[in-house]
Amino acid sequence: MQVGIDKIHFATSHLYVDMTELARQRGQAPDKFLIGIGQSQMAVIPPSQDLVTLAANAAYPMLTAEDAAAIDLVVVGTESGIDHSKASAIYVARLLGLNRRCRTIEMKEACYAGTAGVQLASDHVRVHPDKKALVIGADVARYGLNTPGEPTQGGGAVAMLISANPRVLAIDTESTVLSQDVMDFWRPPYRTEALVDGKYSSNIYIDYFQDVFKGYLEQTGTSANAFDALIFHLPYTKMGLKALRSALPMVSETQQQRWIAHFEASRKLNRLVGNLYTGSLYLSLLSLLIADPNLKAGDRLGLFSYGSGAEGEFYGATLQADYQQGIDLGLPQRLARRQRVDVSAYEDCFNGQLAWQPANQTLPTHNDPHRFILTGQKDQQRQYLDRCN
Repeated sequence: MQVGIDKIHFATSHLYVDMTELARQRGQAPDKFLIGIGQSQMAVIPPSQDLVTLAANAAYPMLTAEDAAAIDLVVVGTESGIDHSKASAIYVARLLGLNRRCRTIEMKEACYAGTAGVQLASDHVRVHPDKKALVIGADVARYGLNTPGEPTQGGGAVAMLISANPRVLAIDTESTVLSQDVMDFWRPPYRTEALVDGKYSSNIYIDYFQDVFKGYLEQTGTSANAFDALIFHLPYTKMGLKALRSALPMVSETQQQRWIAHFEASRKLNRLVGNLYTGSLYLSLLSLLIADPNLKAGDRLGLFSYGSGAEGEFYGATLQADYQQGIDLGLPQRLARRQRVDVSAYEDCFNGQLAWQPANQTLPTHNDPHRFILTGQKDQQRQYLDRCN
């Protein structure tokens, strides 16, 4: 029995800032952002959106009544948690109208947690093949204004339905994991922006990829040439390219060119959104599936997941014949319809997020077109609204 991703869908803000404009406002050469980090646009998350609304907006369009009835596990991977106790998955399940007989869990290990959710859900479905699991990687990446990490911000959510006999991707049971205590990135409870040692983190990322990729090949007796494409966690797209280049000497020149071409397709959408933390790897997957005309059923994909702090995992998966029936084909058009905002408006959105304080708060929502929104806080409780109910 095969288990894996049956459907995959993405949501982000309706706003973005152009990286050329941001670079000029920050006194930087545009190519530092466009080429040096590999980003063209960055999603701007308004105060009326957070990880819960992004997650619900990502999942809702792809779920049928039959899917909802079969889901008995909801996992949200995030490092943008809104509560030290209550799982964001509980809010998401309520907004989506899911069955009360669901396990609802929030998982955390920096950007890796979405993959932890995928693996947990896959094992769950292997034991209960008549059930389905909803896994969502949802985050708002925040490093602060006028900081070195600012151009690697962004936000959004990738929702995946895990089932038996999946239409998109059958996930292997074998994987290789590496976990060590590394202080390359962290966010203390008293901060809303992450702390990061950028150069150190980039080096750790490549070290982890090489370790788990080579470990996987040795552990499974697989040749690097067996993979038609490699897909990466992309906090910014240049980082994945550096990791890919480190593996190119392992394969023939012909295979190198295939890998590079597939990589370019896999980072196309990430260039337009920015950093998704837990959803980044799976937006790369979705970008590949949407943008690459050379994929075919049976292609072997290798996926590298990384979370600072640090944990990495490499696993393989096989593309299914009906994969286009389960993917978010309308995503490029939705991204093209987003509204461009200037740097001042972007900064207002950044500074206007719901404050971490007990007072009642009301957020502006009239310009937010999404179904699920955050309207504010009342009696120290976040107020979520489904505009269709």
